[in-house]
Amino acid sequence: MNYRLIKSTLALITIALFISSTPATAQSPTYTWLNHHDSTQSIANRIPPPDDHKCVPVIPGSFGHWLRHLPLKEGNPPIYYHDGGKKFNQMANYAVIDIDVGERNLQQCADAVIRLRAEYLYSKAMYDSIAFNFTSGDRFKYRAWLDGKTPIIEGNNVSWDQQAARANDRANFREYLDIIFMYAGSYSLSKELAKVSDIADIQIGDVFIEGGFPGHAIIVVDLVEHIETGEKRYLLAQSYMPAQSIHIIKMPLSNPWFDLGIGDKLWTLEWVFEKDELMRFR
Repeated sequence: MNYRLIKSTLALITIALFISSTPATAQSPTYTWLNHHDSTQSIANRIPPPDDHKCVPVIPGSFGHWLRHLPLKEGNPPIYYHDGGKKFNQMANYAVIDIDVGERNLQQCADAVIRLRAEYLYSKAMYDSIAFNFTSGDRFKYRAWLDGKTPIIEGNNVSWDQQAARANDRANFREYLDIIFMYAGSYSLSKELAKVSDIADIQIGDVFIEGGFPGHAIIVVDLVEHIETGEKRYLLAQSYMPAQSIHIIKMPLSNPWFDLGIGDKLWTLEWVFEKDELMRFR
């Protein structure tokens, strides 16, 4: 009797039983601003690929995987401003991401991109990686904020005050983000990101961004490809001015799946980007 073979077979059976008995939620992304996350209301489950398309594979636990499963608010609610007022122009609204806007006019376009990137890193406890630049070029790290470092802003000059250490909790995390939102924007974020040289290499998490005063930024939150041709289509999310619900935008005729199209421009209902303005977090 081949005891080594029997032992190996039993080991494989044990591993298979363990995997099959592990709850699916164990590998599910986490969205720490929510008390409860209903996965049936995620982008992946609410916005299926177009006919003859399939989802582009992403690594579980990656930024792309996290964005693809972002929670959406139920139904088709309107976009609201930070002060509770309803946005006048709802034409670009396809679905609203279930995330707070904040009570101040801070979480605008580039800030929404920063918010999503920071929330992903926070959910993975990658606190040392949470860092963004002010428009002045000064870099503000979340870890430094926790250690008590506090920015003092006077015009374009930034100095630092040392205060008591802060607890690593959501209240202090949100306060840190509000400071970033106040002193960063599309200009500073465009200087941090790396240019994507070929739009055909687009990935979930990439950002179309025009850095300026004003500028604009939208983020790719899902990506599919045609089963036969490999042609890619993508979902885009944005906030806008003034600060408002982060939402999935749509093309005319209520289609949320943008394609690479023809020519050098990406046309949305509220902004026009050059296709060489596609950038990526480093």
